[in-house]
Amino acid sequence: MKSAVALLLSLATVSAFAPASVSRPASQIQATMDDMEGSYDFRGAEFKFDPLKLSETYSPFLPFFREAEIRHGRTAMLAVMGFIATDFVRLPGEMYSFEAIPKTIDAHDALLKTGPMYQLLLWIGLFDLLITAPAIQALGEGEREPGDFGWYAFKPTDEATFEKKKMSELLNGRLAMCAVGGIATQSIITGHGFPYI
Repeated sequence: MKSAVALLLSLATVSAFAPASVSRPASQIQATMDDMEGSYDFRGAEFKFDPLKLSETYSPFLPFFREAEIRHGRTAMLAVMGFIATDFVRLPGEMYSFEAIPKTIDAHDALLKTGPMYQLLLWIGLFDLLITAPAIQALGEGEREPGDFGWYAFKPTDEATFEKKKMSELLNGRLAMCAVGGIATQSIITGHGFPYI
């Protein structure tokens, strides 16, 4: 009985993370690459990298592609920070100590053997099931913008500043996606942690 009540309460709180409802005309759902931010690089020069012409071939999925780009960029930014931070600081516990896992790059395999990675998979899967799936559905119906989960606690009041922050997040995410691959490669090749040389 207690577990059923706890389950119902946890499902009820999930609605707090539901995306904000924004109604848009159906014509705005069919986006083109020209309409989306990120068509310009950090210098202000035009940057429309689409060698496979996915924006033309699968234009109804363009908002989903942008959602995926923003989400992977956010994950990569956290991964870069995690790669660097764990070379200096670890969670308490013998399992996470520098003696048990001397190099950050070896953490994945070591923690698979002891079990915490399975719990991480469970929580990420639960997040995707309860948050991401409805958000993607709302995105497809034009009820929300890509990457917008309605969390505006730190949103700038000026709309121009907010657009600049969105562009910065997109460009920093692109850079972080390249950086995390470089960090992993250098860490394996050199066998060293930060600064990976």
